[in-house]
Amino acid sequence: MNSKIYKINIGGKDLIVEIRNLAEQANGSVLVRYGDTVVLVTAVMSEQEREGIDFFPLTVDYEERYYAAGKIFGSRYIRRESRPSDEAILTARLIDRAIRPKFPNGLKREVQVVVTCLSWDSENDPDILGLLGASISLSISDIPWSDPLASLRIGKTGEKFVINPDYKQREESALDFVLAGGIKNNKILINMMEAEAEEVKEKTIMEAYKFAEPELKKLIDFQEKIIKENGKEKHKIEIPSPEPDWEKEIKEFLGNKLEKCLTPSPKDEKTKKQKSDALNESREDLIFFLKEQGNDGKKISYAKNFFEKETERIIHKNILENDLRPDGRKLNEIRDIHAEVGLLPRTHGSGLFVRGETKSLSILTLGAPGDQRLLEGMEIVGKKRFMHHYNFPPYSVGEVRPMRGPGRRDIGHGMLAEKALFPLVPGFDKFPYTIRIVSEILSSNGSTSMASTSSSSMALMDAGVPIKAAATGIAMGLISESNAQGEITKYKILTDIQGPEDHHGDMDLKVAGTKNGITAVQMDVKIAGITEKILEETLLEAKKSREYILSEMEKVLAKPREKLSAWAPKIYTVQIKPEKIREVIGSGGKVINEIIEKCEVSIDIEEDGRIFITAEKEDAAEKAVSWIKNITREVKVGEVFQGKVKRIMDFGAFVEILPGQEGLVHISKLAKERVRKVEDVVKIGEIIPVTVISIDEQGRINLSLNNT
Repeated sequence: MNSKIYKINIGGKDLIVEIRNLAEQANGSVLVRYGDTVVLVTAVMSEQEREGIDFFPLTVDYEERYYAAGKIFGSRYIRRESRPSDEAILTARLIDRAIRPKFPNGLKREVQVVVTCLSWDSENDPDILGLLGASISLSISDIPWSDPLASLRIGKTGEKFVINPDYKQREESALDFVLAGGIKNNKILINMMEAEAEEVKEKTIMEAYKFAEPELKKLIDFQEKIIKENGKEKHKIEIPSPEPDWEKEIKEFLGNKLEKCLTPSPKDEKTKKQKSDALNESREDLIFFLKEQGNDGKKISYAKNFFEKETERIIHKNILENDLRPDGRKLNEIRDIHAEVGLLPRTHGSGLFVRGETKSLSILTLGAPGDQRLLEGMEIVGKKRFMHHYNFPPYSVGEVRPMRGPGRRDIGHGMLAEKALFPLVPGFDKFPYTIRIVSEILSSNGSTSMASTSSSSMALMDAGVPIKAAATGIAMGLISESNAQGEITKYKILTDIQGPEDHHGDMDLKVAGTKNGITAVQMDVKIAGITEKILEETLLEAKKSREYILSEMEKVLAKPREKLSAWAPKIYTVQIKPEKIREVIGSGGKVINEIIEKCEVSIDIEEDGRIFITAEKEDAAEKAVSWIKNITREVKVGEVFQGKVKRIMDFGAFVEILPGQEGLVHISKLAKERVRKVEDVVKIGEIIPVTVISIDEQGRINLSLNNT
């Protein structure tokens, strides 16, 4: 079996690419290794085009395999991988966003990229390898695909940037920044970014980009060599040539209808739905006209594509030449902002954020430490105490469709807001609650993920969660013009993009954070990529917008409420010696279960001796705290107790002086005179006054009856 191995040093480690025919029936396949993490990436294109579609049918799947980490997980009755984890879906989306713009227009054959993690060393993340592998497998295949992509992860510990940091370095890093891009005219063009950060400045993002640039160029050159030696001839896309009079006929029918739909008048107050309806009506009129003329599917398909291209052309022309957006706003103008808190009477916290026609309602619930989500996956095993879930119901866009639970988009948008908020949430030691926020998108017209960040921030403050600062986010767009060499010659940056600007624009860059800095970034493009200059300008515009939105939110609620919601559970913390844990639990859990049942609380115990008591009622929690303190209290010689006789033996009586703690009153200590039988002095269940007279080396307590 032939094999070609290529090696390059990136971030002080060897990146190894192996070309061999393991998946020989795929159009392209490659093995990528970094440390002992190995991924197999395959790319396959279908033989036939999908008829009747107006989009490129690309699917990216990231497959976690438990064997890669030497683990056996899954239900005990199945013991195999099932549906993809959220982490796997996010990795697949990351790769998809980077590679999708590199496919040519007009490709209607289905393409599937599958990244399978075969080995994982617990240090190196497979996601970057998967993206690099996708670029190489597509580049050496016969699938239509443009220049290769390079990708890196950049971390920052102290003042030092790190290339492809391992998991431990990422935990200590103030920045976790993934970026991908290609080369045009010897310049790196970034086409995908994703970052989570601890309120870093825009300058830090730009410094990280500049730090990564030479390494990205190295990776592009590295791939070029592999492609040159292994690349197949690319499949030719056959786009049927239209008849000479088709375009003329369509233009004559449309007249200035598109211009009217897409060019607002000074007093244009149409809603998204009205504008969309007008545009759809024009499209349907065109198709109906062509069908009435007896035209076949070929001409109708051409007309649909022409309609889309003409819509895009008009939007670009209006903005580039006249600074005229579809809704009439200025390029840097944000739609009207409205915010509310405390909308729902019995939830722990709620926040509504409205920006134009986009509306997000976030509801927060506080739970006990035991309510944390248990994570069991190839890369992650542990607990998660902060969760943000995003729901995008069909009514939010005026549609009717089945409710089938969260899709990939919902998971991705929910995680983006979660990344934006997590650095602001107090640590477990200061705030031991489990936090779950659910954002319900009530109406959608652009950047619902950033709206959910804003409404969730307000819900946190409404509930009294002591977050560092309020957070919000903004979606930035780009309208550009390029020359024949692919260089951007003219561009305009758009603030707070919505519907048509997102669909027909060239970039969607979401930036979230506080007044102090950025906490999350996500970018994808529809062009080859953006330059350093465009990125810097966009980040600075996003900062201005973020500060303005936060000032509007502060008018409603400037800081977290002083007290937690009255409906939130109360958590009390008791610190005991770890060796005392078994006394709180009791034999077979008898003691702890009795406390839980009688006090109506939940109890969570950490290995370091921290005990968390969660209760709906304050007096119930205090009762449980007192009970546990008594169990674990260290008795001192000379202390006096009113104890309960629990057991009687021939040699004395065992008396419970504190819950779970007993001492022995020896028969000789029951009275001054000689006692022949213990039962002559005390009875089981009797309350008697006793004094601690000694505690032996094994912790056994000796008592005397106070009348001796």
